[in-house]
Amino acid sequence: MLVAAAVCPCPPLLVPDVASGAASELDAARAACVDALGVLAAARPDRLVVVGPAEEDARGPHPEGSPGSFRGFGVALDVRLGGSGSETRTGAAGRALPPSLAVAAWLLGRTDWSDAPVEGLGVGEPLAPERCIQAGEHLAAQTGRVALLVMGDSSACRTLKAPGYLDERAAGFDTEVARALGTADVAALKALDAELAYELKASGRAPWQVLAGAAQGAGLGGALLYEDAPYGVGYMVAAWS
Repeated sequence: MLVAAAVCPCPPLLVPDVASGAASELDAARAACVDALGVLAAARPDRLVVVGPAEEDARGPHPEGSPGSFRGFGVALDVRLGGSGSETRTGAAGRALPPSLAVAAWLLGRTDWSDAPVEGLGVGEPLAPERCIQAGEHLAAQTGRVALLVMGDSSACRTLKAPGYLDERAAGFDTEVARALGTADVAALKALDAELAYELKASGRAPWQVLAGAAQGAGLGGALLYEDAPYGVGYMVAAWS
């Protein structure tokens, strides 16, 4: 049974060491993520599942202790999934985490998460909505109280300097996603257009639809804690409880 969920953006820039001199620009987003994780802890889950976008070689399950790294972004910082702290354990289990789950591991380490065992799930951007929803239903049907930490960004086409350049459809897409996340509108998340999300480079579409599948019938309410597009990419933080 799903008892709570937090939705956070997943740019490596969320990690101050990666952002370097621009770190302060995402201080509000980091603070909102910490608040959202507090909602998860307050729900007293039996397990936490972190869901985030992943390339093909990192899709599927990632057990607790799986290692991640920001060395590909020029920073000698390693993390592991679950537990407190940010140092990777020697011989940590599992494949390397995709960047989205590495950011989640950093967030959990920053808050010294120790409230429940943690596991990860990397989902591919092309995964059809119905399969995302089924994956979420499967997570929620497992024994015990389940919480989700859902990582993903909205459109990357909000400005001329955005990674995907300017697309006039991006602002409307982001507005609807923010509304759906802020009101825990499961039906709206299920109905997100996968093709449009792909064209707008919205990495969060598949993870959000996993959340929608898990939250069906759970009776959760939502709150939007942060919404902005500081680099032309839509970043949102929400908490469901």
